[in-house]
Amino acid sequence: MGQNADWRILVVDDEKDVREVLALTLSDAGYTIATASDGQAALEQCERYDPHIVLTDIRMPRLDGLALLEKIKQHHPDIEVIVATAFGDIASAVRALHLDASDFITKPIDSNVLMVSLERARQRVTTRRQLKAYTRHLEEGWDDTTQQLLETFAYQRKLIESSIDGILGCDGNERVVTYNASLEAMLGCPKQEVLQRMRLSQFFAPAEYDAFKKALAENCHGGPNRLYLYESCLRASDGKAIPVQLSAAPIGDREHAEGLVCFVRDLRKIRQLEQQMADQARILHQDKMISLGRLAASVAHEINNPLAGVLNYLRLMLHTSERPPLNADRVAQFRRYTTICEQEIARCARIVGNLLTFARSSPTDFQPVAMTPLLQRCVDLSRHRLDLQHIELIHRWPESLPTVIGDANQLQQCLLNLIFNAIDAMPNGGRLEIIARGDHRRATLEIAVSDTGCGIAPEVAPHVFEPFFTTKQDGGGTGLGLATTYGIIERHRGTIDFESLPGQGTTFTIRLPAGTQGDNAA
Repeated sequence: MGQNADWRILVVDDEKDVREVLALTLSDAGYTIATASDGQAALEQCERYDPHIVLTDIRMPRLDGLALLEKIKQHHPDIEVIVATAFGDIASAVRALHLDASDFITKPIDSNVLMVSLERARQRVTTRRQLKAYTRHLEEGWDDTTQQLLETFAYQRKLIESSIDGILGCDGNERVVTYNASLEAMLGCPKQEVLQRMRLSQFFAPAEYDAFKKALAENCHGGPNRLYLYESCLRASDGKAIPVQLSAAPIGDREHAEGLVCFVRDLRKIRQLEQQMADQARILHQDKMISLGRLAASVAHEINNPLAGVLNYLRLMLHTSERPPLNADRVAQFRRYTTICEQEIARCARIVGNLLTFARSSPTDFQPVAMTPLLQRCVDLSRHRLDLQHIELIHRWPESLPTVIGDANQLQQCLLNLIFNAIDAMPNGGRLEIIARGDHRRATLEIAVSDTGCGIAPEVAPHVFEPFFTTKQDGGGTGLGLATTYGIIERHRGTIDFESLPGQGTTFTIRLPAGTQGDNAA
């Protein structure tokens, strides 16, 4: 009984006694009941009451039962309608079934027959609800699946279009079906002129295409029917050959490939970078040779002086040895002379060794660099030129400086460039200071090279690190020294800056990331 209370039934009959009997019978069965005296009133009740089942007589004033059934199915198709007919009105009952009535029962209405008919109507309502719920579930699932597919498709499309590399896909007949923005920009062929119109072979010169197909079939570039990082050339819209790196793979099974996808990387910028690196190496070596040339004259004098002394002592020893006897005093004198000769020859060997080390062409080798001996070598190589130009040298650094991870030859080149520039700035003599110290708090090594020369004019200062910029007259400089120094320090993750006052001097300061403490590194 309690379960029937959830079901609302509308009883429609123009006879009051019939309505009251049916309402009482159904109320006793636990149903929730409403009544109406004719079809028009029943329609108004359907709007307010929203019944699950309508039990209606056929013959009624204003709006009969069949017209009521038709209007209910038009406006409230989820309501089940049971039609009550007399024995002689079977034709109306058949028409009612055609109008989708749930059932028909004859008058007088038997209560048992009524309950059976109501149960059938309830089953139709329940089945319709389940079917709607299932349909809604399918529709929601279909909508979710469709949305997911659309989102996945859009994401994959964006992924292809936003790829830095060019992507080209073709079907089994090699007709282009995928052609992304990167490839369009690379080749200059508009997408609308390529998709479904051009074939893969049209992007190659004939010889390049044959080589590509041959490489695709071989095992040497990633396996059969696969290519990995294969270098070739594609033809742009203007006919120019563009060097590219290709990776390609079939779409689908290898035996039944449905097409081919190619990933294309433009090598023009890579080639340009390679050329720039080669140019940098050439400029670096050129600057080194220029620095070496600037050293040559002064080093020749520096080597010539000790060699002249050695030659004089050897001649003196030969002359003395021709006048026997060699007493103890002469032997002591010979030993003193040979000691001086040994020291001077060692000095010459050290200078020549430093020159050879500096001049040697070797690949960049970043290793821990001991800075104290490197600074000392720079002082040794430039000391004679400083003496010739009457420049006082002051150098200060602790016995143990932090090491630097870098290339010792390049760092020496930087310091010599700064020293030579300082010497050039003091043609009438002056003072050169080289001061180095470690900043433990910042984990850096700082080297300052200061001169008392002519200084740098304010209008020149912004250009001092530009390649080929020089203020020296009559071919006195190439403008590579400071530009090279700047590049080397930058590659060592360091900084270089300067302070200058015209007529008073300039200080260049190098700061490099420090390695370990001490100079025990190679």
